[in-house]
Amino acid sequence: MVTPDDRILKAAVAQIIRDAQLREIVLPRSPAIRLLLLDGDYPQGELSSDEMRKVMDNPLYWVFCWASGQVLAEFLLEKPHWVADKRVLDFGSGSGVVAIAAALAGAREVIACDCDPLALEATRVNAARNGVEVQTVQDFHAVRGAVDLIIVADVLYDRANLHWLTLFAQRADDVLLADSRIKDFDHPRYKAIASETSCTMPDLDESAQFKDVRIYCSV
Repeated sequence: MVTPDDRILKAAVAQIIRDAQLREIVLPRSPAIRLLLLDGDYPQGELSSDEMRKVMDNPLYWVFCWASGQVLAEFLLEKPHWVADKRVLDFGSGSGVVAIAAALAGAREVIACDCDPLALEATRVNAARNGVEVQTVQDFHAVRGAVDLIIVADVLYDRANLHWLTLFAQRADDVLLADSRIKDFDHPRYKAIASETSCTMPDLDESAQFKDVRIYCSV
């Protein structure tokens, strides 16, 4: 078994964002979880055109713990019956925060799915730091067997992704989704069940609308 190595992640960040570093951060909303994230002192100055191109070509979503991920992780830890003894698939795992929360809350099996290989490595590294086991897969359609619950956070940043809502509801018995970007989608298979205010870590100083997180479940 290959041990997750955070040096891979640190090297990748250093190649893309000048002087940026990763450090372990304990989540204020869920102190049971610690993640390797971008240091809050990351370069705030203007990037060169070459650096901007690197960032655009290599979006490092996993170096942040986004607001919706924090809210959904806290939700699962406070309401473990959603995942207890279930086979859970985390779609768009990013840093792995929601997958880790599901494992801590008693899921029988947790599978993290992300199209970014570095995000999957970050999920493995962070899962190891939290003492839980999370499987990783790059292709959602490659997951075999029944899935009890799909958990999703921060993927509706583009309306082009809304078609996934139907696929999720078809693939699993239940779906839990948290998002702060698109709040007006109308889908017959989902209903809103909770709302919370949160912010991305490290703080991106986003507008208030992106700190308003809604949680939905399939019906």
